[in-house]
Amino acid sequence: MAPTPTPADKFTFGLWTVGYNGADPFGGPTRAPLDVVHVAEKLAELGAYGLTLHDDDLFAFGSSDADRRKQIDRLIQAKADTGIQVPMITTNLFSAPVFKDGGFTSNDRAVRRFALRKVLRNLDLAAELGAHTFVMWGGREGTEYDSAKNVGAAIERYREAVNILTQYVTDKGYGIKFAIEPKPNEPRGDILLPTLGHAMAFIETLEHPELVGLNPEVGHEQMAGLNFTAGIAQALEAGKLFHIDLNGQRGIKYDQDLVFGHGDLHNAFSLVDLLENGGPNGGSAYDGPRHFDYKPSRTEDETGVWESAKANMRTYLLLKERAAAFRADPEVQEALAAARVAELSQPTLGEGETIDELLADQSAYEGFDSGAYFNGKGFGFVRLQQLATEHLMGAR
Repeated sequence: MAPTPTPADKFTFGLWTVGYNGADPFGGPTRAPLDVVHVAEKLAELGAYGLTLHDDDLFAFGSSDADRRKQIDRLIQAKADTGIQVPMITTNLFSAPVFKDGGFTSNDRAVRRFALRKVLRNLDLAAELGAHTFVMWGGREGTEYDSAKNVGAAIERYREAVNILTQYVTDKGYGIKFAIEPKPNEPRGDILLPTLGHAMAFIETLEHPELVGLNPEVGHEQMAGLNFTAGIAQALEAGKLFHIDLNGQRGIKYDQDLVFGHGDLHNAFSLVDLLENGGPNGGSAYDGPRHFDYKPSRTEDETGVWESAKANMRTYLLLKERAAAFRADPEVQEALAAARVAELSQPTLGEGETIDELLADQSAYEGFDSGAYFNGKGFGFVRLQQLATEHLMGAR
């Protein structure tokens, strides 16, 4: 039995996730809207740590200042009453018709200025709610037609926007960091900064790269045919995993937003192992929120919504248990040694060794028996994966 979730697990949910009404491109809503106070109360009851939101999740696009303030105050009171935190917020620059060609990279300069003002206002809200991460998903920052968008200029405008925002939080002393959320496509035919790697390269061109990291999502990377665990390992190695979105995805298709683990379960297992254990050599790898960016199936009523929320947390905790057992298994440790996994952490050149000394070392080339690797010197990776599978299935 998996342990009961508690706030110490740092499980968070988007207001847009449990609040998803079931609408899709082929059919309207199948559930009534959920009030933010009700959501906060239910998440606290289930043992979650926090609630995240877009501005337009909390108050409708174009709301008056009075209506906006009313909803903010209700959320602040719900936080006080339930203990639910708001560690991250984001801005909706994709739903309203004005953003049909994007926000930061719209061909229309007036739209870009409007988008910046909307985000700056939302940064003030993030500071008021105590959020320390501001996620940026550029769902409309892209195009369907190559001739319609000067991509070089679009990247320049994207950079300009992020530089303005990082300067703003610096000037205000907000202590907020930004996390870019890549996605290859949908709703645009092609989205700018489509993968974790694209975003990491972009970050290095910014004026304040130390304030900008990543918010990778399982489904988004897998939509591009990429290995999510490998991408997260690279983000961690670069110190750029500022936030993470967990869900399930079955292959290269539309963004499914399934419950975490209800897709590639093997990859979910390796991901939890990495997040919790820091890889084969141990160590804490990630201590931020475990954020579930999923959508309850449109087949469910409200009872099913909360069952799906529980399923995300339960699956994560079960995988955490399995990963701990996997690491503690002596046979796994022996298989890791046989696979020489730890040896990869050893520098290829010895301490103080020069390139000239490498060139002079005949054992590294002239005396090295490369032929011994034909029909010999296997690494045993399949055995290691089978041990992981057996732990994942509860067979060990």
